[in-house]
Amino acid sequence: MARRSRLFSLSALTRAYQRNLKALARAARPARPAARRKAAVAPLAVPAKRPARAPGDWLPGVAPGPAGARRYHLHIPPGLALRPGEKLPLLVMLHGCGQTGRDLAAASRMHRLAARGRFLVLYPEQERVANAHGCWNWFERRSGKAAAEAATLLAAIDKVARRHPVDPARVAVAGLSAGAGMAALMAALYPQRFCAVAVHSGAAPGTAESAATALAAMQGRRAARLPAPLVPGCPAPASPALPPLLVLHGDADGVVSVRNAAATAQLWAEALGARPGPERVQQRGQRYAMRVTEFKVRGRAVVVLREVLGLGHAWSGGAAHRPYSDPAGPDASALIWAFAARQFGRSEA
Repeated sequence: MARRSRLFSLSALTRAYQRNLKALARAARPARPAARRKAAVAPLAVPAKRPARAPGDWLPGVAPGPAGARRYHLHIPPGLALRPGEKLPLLVMLHGCGQTGRDLAAASRMHRLAARGRFLVLYPEQERVANAHGCWNWFERRSGKAAAEAATLLAAIDKVARRHPVDPARVAVAGLSAGAGMAALMAALYPQRFCAVAVHSGAAPGTAESAATALAAMQGRRAARLPAPLVPGCPAPASPALPPLLVLHGDADGVVSVRNAAATAQLWAEALGARPGPERVQQRGQRYAMRVTEFKVRGRAVVVLREVLGLGHAWSGGAAHRPYSDPAGPDASALIWAFAARQFGRSEA
């Protein structure tokens, strides 16, 4: 029985490796000019490849990097008519364990906001060969795998920005669960690259160093820390300030303790020299209520903590009948985009 299990694992690994090689081969093959022009104006012809059944273009791609190749889908809202020289904001969405980019797109429905707000959405995809559960390896800092994946995701952002009308000064990153940990890690390592970061049901990126310590971190039993920024030739004291942070977490989360939310917010606020304001409770209609705390610097909220009362380990306000999605919560997608858009506005000033 053990031998059969081992053979099955090797077979799955081989298939994943072969799939990765084929994706790299497709990416390396130069596209014909006519085909490239057609892809820019027409939606994909194969609905099964789309992350969600929604109008607009869902363009597949693959980006190589230090951690290997990672696939992605880029969502371009339907009927997008650009003004001459116009560049658009980009929101990077990182899925959680047991999810795919398609799953997060379907649950969050961020594409609806993209159509109204005129921004692009990038959904990178974790390879099962890199993590059997589909988790981003935000916790593998001791082995270097976390930093390698962060650099690979940054390479995907750069590739998309080169091929599409992306404004590099208006890029934000958000994630759920393990995706939240990776989003925070990317913002901590490359603070100059992001205007905003949103973490939903995750832990601070420096809370764990390995898979062995990740569980304790998720349970809120390890001190929150921040890794040093990766700014070549720039010492830590002179490194760019962290981007503004939005923290969303359910107080009934049985997978990642809500203690991580306050710890991450406090850690980020201290790094930015922000002080907490009074806690207040917000509720809209019959949706779950939220405890909200804003951490401000000179009157500007640079960290916002939103603890959702009664929410488990799920995308708040997400689509019904989707895994890791709770439609009864406040709309996390709207909150994330509103938070990011405020920072984008400041970056244009």
